[in-house]
Amino acid sequence: MDKLIERDRDARMTARRFTVGWVLLPIALLLLGVTGCATPQRPAEPTDLVWPLPPDPPRVKYIKSIRFRKDVEEGRSNEQVLNALLGKAENLGEMLHKPYGVHADRDGRIFVADTGWGKLVVFDYANRKFAFWGTGGPGTLAKPVGVTSDSQGRVYVSDAIAQRVVVFDRDGNFLQAMGKKGEFERPVGLVVNDQLGRLYVIDAKKHHIAVFDIADGSLIRTIGERGKEPGQFNWPTNIAIDSSGTLYVMDTMNFRVQILDPEGEVLNTFGEIGDGIGQFARPKGIAVDSEGSIYVVDAAFNNFQIFNREGELLLFVGSVGQQPGQFWLPAGAYIDAQDRIYVADQYNFRIQVFQRLTDETPATMEVESPASESEVPEEKSG
Repeated sequence: MDKLIERDRDARMTARRFTVGWVLLPIALLLLGVTGCATPQRPAEPTDLVWPLPPDPPRVKYIKSIRFRKDVEEGRSNEQVLNALLGKAENLGEMLHKPYGVHADRDGRIFVADTGWGKLVVFDYANRKFAFWGTGGPGTLAKPVGVTSDSQGRVYVSDAIAQRVVVFDRDGNFLQAMGKKGEFERPVGLVVNDQLGRLYVIDAKKHHIAVFDIADGSLIRTIGERGKEPGQFNWPTNIAIDSSGTLYVMDTMNFRVQILDPEGEVLNTFGEIGDGIGQFARPKGIAVDSEGSIYVVDAAFNNFQIFNREGELLLFVGSVGQQPGQFWLPAGAYIDAQDRIYVADQYNFRIQVFQRLTDETPATMEVESPASESEVPEEKSG
C-alpha cells in the first residue's frame, strides 16, 4: 500500500512538473523581457477547437479551462499566479490539486471535489469568489469524491474515507450527514431527484446504489448487488440523472453503462471491455445532455465518448496530453441545463469546459463562458 501511495504521489509530482513547464515557458519569456512586458499573462484560450473536424458539422466546442483562483476572482496579481505555478507553499491554495468530481449549480457556481486537497473547491462566478468548503467542524471532509445539489441550493458531498455524505446549505454551512455506521463503505458518485425527494449514492465497495430521503437523511433502500447480470454491479463509480428521473450508472468493472428507472428497474445496458472505439477500458465519469445523449469519460483513453441511449457511438472527444481538449487521467463529468460539459482532468489539475452544439448553435457563434453574469444557468434535476 505504501508503494502504491508513493507511486501515486510521484505520478502527481511528475504531472505537476510537466504542467508547470508547459505554462512557465511563455511566462519565463515574458519575464525576460522578450515581449517587452513585465507582467506574465496566461496563454489565450483557443476559439475554434471543435469536434468533429471540418467538413463534418461541429457538435462539441472547447470553451475554457478552470484551474486557478484567478479564473474566478478579480484583482489577483500575475505575480500571485506565477507563485502558484512555481509551487510556492503559501500559494498552493491558488489552484486545483487533484480534481475528481465536478458539478455546476443554478447560482452560477462550479463545485469541484478535490481528492488531493481533501476539500470541496468552489468557483463562484456570479460573485467572483473562490472558497474551500469542508475545512473544519462537523462538516470536515477527508476525501471528497462526488458532489451534487438540489433545487433548494443544498450541496451534497460524498466522502470516501469518512464513509458518509455531508450536506451543506448554499453558503457552505453544515446541515447534516447521511450514512450511519455500516450504511456506506465507499460512497462515490451521487445525484438528487428533487421530485421524489431522493438522493442516489453509488457505493463502489458494496456494489450497489443507496437511496436516501433528503428530508431526514434516512436510508430508504438499496438497488443492486455484485454481479454481471442486468441490475447487478461490479465496482460502480459514477451516476447521472436526466429531467425525467432516469438514472445512468457507470458500472466500471463490468465495462458498461446501465440505464435504470427511478425505482431501479433496468431499461437498457450497453458497453464492453476493449481498446477500440466505442469500447471501455477504464470508464469513470458519466453525464447526460438535454437530448438524452450519454457521455462516458474513460481514464485509460483520456477522452470522453458520446452515445445514444441504444449504445451507438456518436462521437469521441480528446486524447492524451496537456493542451486544451486533451486529458491526463480524467475522472468525473457533469452537464448543466445549457449543455455545457464539465470534465475533471485530474493530472492536468483543471476542469475543462465544453459546449454541446446543435444545428441552431454553429461553432462560429460566440459561446458564453460557464456561469457568466449575464446568464446563470437553470440546473437539471439532480
